[in-house]
Amino acid sequence: MKRSILFLFCCLTFGMQAQQENSLKQQQVPVDASRLNQRASELMAHNISPIKIKGEIILTRMVDYNEHLKRERLMFPADELYESNWDTLNVNPFKNVKITFPDTYTIDCSTFSLPVDNEIKITSKYGMRRGRMHNGTDLKIYVGDTIRAAFEGKVRIQSYIKKGYGNYLVLRHPNGLETVYGHLSKFLVNENQIVQSGEAIAIGGITGRSTGYHLHFETRFLGKDINPETIIDFKNGVPFKDEYVFHNIKVKGKTTNIYATSADATAVHRVQKGETLSHIALKYGTTINELCSLNGISRTSTLSIGQAIRFRAKPSAVEATAN
Repeated sequence: MKRSILFLFCCLTFGMQAQQENSLKQQQVPVDASRLNQRASELMAHNISPIKIKGEIILTRMVDYNEHLKRERLMFPADELYESNWDTLNVNPFKNVKITFPDTYTIDCSTFSLPVDNEIKITSKYGMRRGRMHNGTDLKIYVGDTIRAAFEGKVRIQSYIKKGYGNYLVLRHPNGLETVYGHLSKFLVNENQIVQSGEAIAIGGITGRSTGYHLHFETRFLGKDINPETIIDFKNGVPFKDEYVFHNIKVKGKTTNIYATSADATAVHRVQKGETLSHIALKYGTTINELCSLNGISRTSTLSIGQAIRFRAKPSAVEATAN
């Protein structure tokens, strides 16, 4: 008798639970697919993307974090180095601002692309020219030639200077460099546009102060011009090394305008008024013969103010310091 009563009680209990579950299922609101898709679109704007698994839309956070970082590096190239200084008027973004150069900075040059398609011919080198400083390297081009980005980056300036660059572009790169392209005839990109290494950015020309068709090409670091030929082996169309190491150094306690071309501490000195090879050799603890060998000059060569003279920096003569 007791067992029968217990059995009846269990049946009634299970029946009531089943009825409640069926009632709840009937009260559930059907899935609105359009609403779910709208939410998916909203989440995509916050780096969340929808995927389908067995016909059902599942929302999952993007896992390719490296890809996200790459996009951010291109949107804000070398931002930690330039401290968000995005000057769209001056080639040197720190023209009116005193800055502190890092003691040393490694620049990745492994993704370099030649800015011109034709066989490389340098028509004018970096250095003093007719009493003026020539801050870049001129590369021979022909009418209608395509100009390409040397590295991936973002267009900081697209502008025109009548008595100078003519039509020109300045690109800032995540590796810390900025590159300048002058005397262009036509722009193929706009300010703030992201470009890839080797991407077409302009058509070469003869605008501005130019006596013939060529590309004026500059490499700059924190606004400071660097001889492109110390970074790029134009003869072979590749960087001398995958990493260019910039050094801000003092010699015997005095700040000098030199920078290392690689980790082997080969450096460059710009000739000052009244300096001779003898003065430079004594200053850096080297010999005139070594200076001549490194720079392809003779002992009787005439030096120009601003001329770049390479030398092998001796550790005892070089003291790393902030400028």
